[in-house]
Amino acid sequence: MAEQKKQVIIYTDGACDPNPGRGGYGAVLLYGQVRKEVSGGLRQTTNNRMEIYAAIKGLEMLKESCKVTLYSDSQYVVNAMTQGWVARWQQRSWRRAGNEPALNADLWKQLTALCEKHEVSFVWIRGHNGNVENERCDRLSTAFISRRDLAVDEGYENASPPEPRISAEQEGQPCPKCATPVVLFRTKKRRLMLSCPNCKALYEYKSALPDEANTQGTFF
Repeated sequence: MAEQKKQVIIYTDGACDPNPGRGGYGAVLLYGQVRKEVSGGLRQTTNNRMEIYAAIKGLEMLKESCKVTLYSDSQYVVNAMTQGWVARWQQRSWRRAGNEPALNADLWKQLTALCEKHEVSFVWIRGHNGNVENERCDRLSTAFISRRDLAVDEGYENASPPEPRISAEQEGQPCPKCATPVVLFRTKKRRLMLSCPNCKALYEYKSALPDEANTQGTFF
């Protein structure tokens, strides 16, 4: 019989002031009577990056594979992990719809790797709403914002320049990534896009049909 995983609760929070600017993160780990905290800060970053960073640092405290419930007041983090955003960006080589680079890909890669090691459930909680551990994480994260000895957020300050945008313009054109002919489709928001049936890459559709061009003007 397989050994049952430890069930751990982690609360996380991130802060940044101004945004972008100095940032801090905090996480509280709870397992039975065991309680651990981790916090830190970076000298130039964003609030969203600190929210992801807090989740990463919280999970990094675990020394073995665990079943984790991770509470965050960041809808950005929780929705990205529970609604499949990160999975889709990863599938598209860390690009969003329209072939734009996914923001904070360096941190999402770290977080997804940790989620492969642990069984993690992400739960959103309202911030500043009286939750003791959420308030504690808030204090841990904001305590670092005023400090002057903060580390560098390499993924933000030293990020590589954006890659040249790869595009396809017409249906049937070879996909720039894998050479499979792209096909035209309409999104739920009625936006025309081009998709590769093989690698699932998405591209903007540059050539509007005449009737659509006349009634809606330019698409992008």
